[in-house]
Amino acid sequence: MTDIATHPLTVARLVAPASVDAPDAGPFLETVRLANAVCRHDAGHDYLDQEPAEMLGPWHHQEDWGHSGFTVERGGRIVGAVTSVYAQREDSDTLEFDLMVDPERRGEGAEEALLAALEDDARRLGRSVIQTWTLHRPDPPTQPMRPSTGWGVIPADDPQTVFHLENGFTLEQVERNSAFDLHGSFDVVERMLAEALAAVGDDYRVVTWTSPTPEEHIDSFAYVISRMSTDVPAGGLVIEEEVWDADRVRRRDARLRDQGLTVSVACVEHVPSGRIVAYNELVIGEDRTAATQQFGTLVVKEHRGHRLGVIIKCANLLRWRGIAPESPRVSTFNAEENRHMLDINEAIGFVPVSYAGAWKKVLA
Repeated sequence: MTDIATHPLTVARLVAPASVDAPDAGPFLETVRLANAVCRHDAGHDYLDQEPAEMLGPWHHQEDWGHSGFTVERGGRIVGAVTSVYAQREDSDTLEFDLMVDPERRGEGAEEALLAALEDDARRLGRSVIQTWTLHRPDPPTQPMRPSTGWGVIPADDPQTVFHLENGFTLEQVERNSAFDLHGSFDVVERMLAEALAAVGDDYRVVTWTSPTPEEHIDSFAYVISRMSTDVPAGGLVIEEEVWDADRVRRRDARLRDQGLTVSVACVEHVPSGRIVAYNELVIGEDRTAATQQFGTLVVKEHRGHRLGVIIKCANLLRWRGIAPESPRVSTFNAEENRHMLDINEAIGFVPVSYAGAWKKVLA
């Protein structure tokens, strides 16, 4: 092991390479490796792995979301990294980040060095609120800690928990990471979908597509995506309202394409208004044997109570079998206080596989 007494830490700004094969891609590829290693270590599974192209794509599309980061090196080896994302708006006060240190090199000062660089960068960008997430295994903690919502727990004695508390963060929410077995029976999914469709009648209809978004639905889809920033449980986090239009959806579709992602979208359209009022996205990268990720899932507040959440989830799971039949599971996150959506997940067959703590710090 490198002698930490004779090899000081060196922090450097992370630069996005032109491609994952570029000569200068090494630090970015190390950041991807670190991200996957940390997720596997902390969550206890590989369901959250990302490919280099998936992580690099957003850095090449910064019209709506800015991206920045730093690496930290000791003795010629990168031992940690931090990446951040922030809205490209002058009125935005928030920045979200992921801080990653090789599990075997934790507690040697890399975390503090990266956080200091991140906080300086946030101030440079005019952000006063920084927010992040930590992953935790599903085992019941011996020393549970609850967020400000009162829903869910993470281990109070986890080194990550201790680090964030010591550095001025507050725990504002706990999310449950659940997984669905794509190679098991779909009998329950088919039954729940049939019952929900029979219950809603003719006022709602299912609309599906694989990205890019069809032009006839793009304005309505922009509207429902915008509601993600206002209609989902946020706990004590600061979630700024977002503005979406057709051009922003097109930019998002281009970014997803450049990331090598296949995206299946299942929506419910309110027939009388012609507006999409619920949607669910399932996503996979170029490795079709990897876990599927669920991205956005939302039923707008005005249309809740009609089983639309059941419809979008079940319709997309059934559609997904024909798109990525080799994928073994779907991984999704839900706030612990979002009991309605968790009830749907549990009824479908999702089971908890890990938890995430959401942390907030207001910079002085």
